Amino acid sequence: MKILFWGTPVYAVPTLNALHDAGHTIVGVVTQPDRRRGRGKQLVPSPVKARAEELGLPVFTPERIRRDDDCKAKLAALGADASVVVAFGQILPKDVLEQPPLGCWNGHGSLLPRWRGAGPIQWSLLEGDQETGVGIMAMEEGLDTGPVLLEQRTPIQLLEPSVALAERLSALTAELMVQAMPLIEAVGPGPEDERLARLNVRVQAEGSTYARMLEKQDFQLDWSAPALSIHRKVMGLHPGAFTQWQSKRLKVLRTEPLIERLQDQLSPEGRNLVGQWPTGGHPPGTILAVIEDLGLVVSSSGCPLLIREAQLEGKAHSTAPVLLQQLNATPGDRLGEG
Repeated sequence: MKILFWGTPVYAVPTLNALHDAGHTIVGVVTQPDRRRGRGKQLVPSPVKARAEELGLPVFTPERIRRDDDCKAKLAALGADASVVVAFGQILPKDVLEQPPLGCWNGHGSLLPRWRGAGPIQWSLLEGDQETGVGIMAMEEGLDTGPVLLEQRTPIQLLEPSVALAERLSALTAELMVQAMPLIEAVGPGPEDERLARLNVRVQAEGSTYARMLEKQDFQLDWSAPALSIHRKVMGLHPGAFTQWQSKRLKVLRTEPLIERLQDQLSPEGRNLVGQWPTGGHPPGTILAVIEDLGLVVSSSGCPLLIREAQLEGKAHSTAPVLLQQLNATPGDRLGEG
């Protein structure tokens, strides 16, 4: 098939690679424009653009595809049979969706209709979902509202951060998209409703949840929350969740909620700590123990939380015992106080 690929972050790269390796002709790649990043504010291409250039593929970087008629005309001239979209970062307008005769197909990182929109992986962790997955969806004008052709489920591990979960889901997306292409090609062109009916797609059920854009205040840890909620924020927003330590920002990167009912999902070290500190009796954020080879045990509104990895402002990402040396904390000190 002749495919026009749309994508931007590293999450989309495995799908681009998989389609290329499967023998499809990638007639073009559309991605977000280069952005200024880092201290030097140098222009940096998106991961998808970098990979497309390595493969020798033509690249298009419209600032706003909805308003860029010249780019739309160039894309139409490529004669793609289908468009494949994975985390592109812009909503495609109707005239673009209607260009390819075999339709536009999106690889989405959630079990639709749960977590439509941006950040589905983060929100599945923040809300404590037990499982998630990916879907190959026929695109329409609504935001992630189209019918689903293929879907793959996967359990979420308690100690799995969003970056690790995203890596697993990106591989599943690539695998499923390669499976979808022969099905889409076999049906052939024609009226959209007839094509979708022959593909036996699943229309999304009512009751969607929307993954809203995250805001700065979402990343600050609240030690008066339960340990599991704090842990979910650390995992879901990895590596961005933070607290305060002696007027400095402390990014919290790896935690374990020391909760008896979750013992079988903790590390062996974490399991050994469960039940050693009574619930309550300490102000939230109080350091209950400093353990040389593990990290800090901190109070919450219920069971305590073990911090195993963190990054103090101005320092590198650290684990115990380096982290403990940097903080120089003692039991009774409190996190979250500026």
